[in-house]
Amino acid sequence: MSEVLVLVENTPQGIRKSSLELLTAARRLGSPSAVLCGAADDAAVASLGEYGAATVYVVPGTDGYLSVPAAEAIVDIAGRTNPVAVLVTSGPIGKDVAARVAVRLGAGIVTDATDVRSEGGVVTTSQTVVSGQWVATAQVTSATAVVTVRPNAIAPEAAPATPAVQTVDVAFSAAATGAKITASNPKVSTGRPELTDAAVVVSGGRGVGSEEGFGVIERLADSLGGAVGATRAVTDLHWVSHDLQVGQTGKTVAPSLYVAAGISGAIQHRAGMQSSKTIVAVNKDPKAPIFQVADYGVIGDLHKVLPALIDEIGKRKG
Repeated sequence: MSEVLVLVENTPQGIRKSSLELLTAARRLGSPSAVLCGAADDAAVASLGEYGAATVYVVPGTDGYLSVPAAEAIVDIAGRTNPVAVLVTSGPIGKDVAARVAVRLGAGIVTDATDVRSEGGVVTTSQTVVSGQWVATAQVTSATAVVTVRPNAIAPEAAPATPAVQTVDVAFSAAATGAKITASNPKVSTGRPELTDAAVVVSGGRGVGSEEGFGVIERLADSLGGAVGATRAVTDLHWVSHDLQVGQTGKTVAPSLYVAAGISGAIQHRAGMQSSKTIVAVNKDPKAPIFQVADYGVIGDLHKVLPALIDEIGKRKG
């Protein structure tokens, strides 16, 4: 069976959910192999094996550098294994790695895929394009396909295996090690899941009315165990930080549940969230464009609807 290389992300909290999604997608194409840059502990290897990794390639010497060493590591391993595909999580770092790998391998590349499958032995992908207005199907005809996959687009499914662990020593170029991270400050934890990884996202728009009014969005997100998102208008007003922006110029999310409160539904925002499995919109304007993509709509004042919803959730939990 053809090998599929998956670039995984390991954090102090464990392997990221998006990497487990990639391993699930990889099984549709061939035999999944995880590429783990940096130190590998038993817990990380066990987690990768639980989701089907047949091999775990451990690449030391990448800590403290940017994305180039990871790209060179994948190119090195691909030269030894001739994989049918390389899968990377979509995001600023993932796309940077994927682009470098594709150029070095002379491979076709698809970014922001929402589905990956094999049709007649050819890697086939689906994407939402033109600000989410269309679903495009693409096939990569080169020997190796490089694909970045949106987080939450593919549900992770366990397929327990006992992976073989191989340490790969890569001779990194001077360019790869020419820039080094000299210091980093951990982001202050809110206790909420990462926006792009969350299964539930509650987002607020200008309709919340004020920075203080945005608190109801946060309370609903906490009651659902979800992440908080916002429109560009809200982040430009500094009601919340820009790292919570969802949309064409912000982050792209595809949670199981997306609650859009006080959001009119401009096409730029919809481009970042309309791949969500279930969309619930709350807005006073019955003609708001957000209702065109919503599975459920509530026409009403969010400052009355959301507190009532929070209370009901509390009762059901209690």
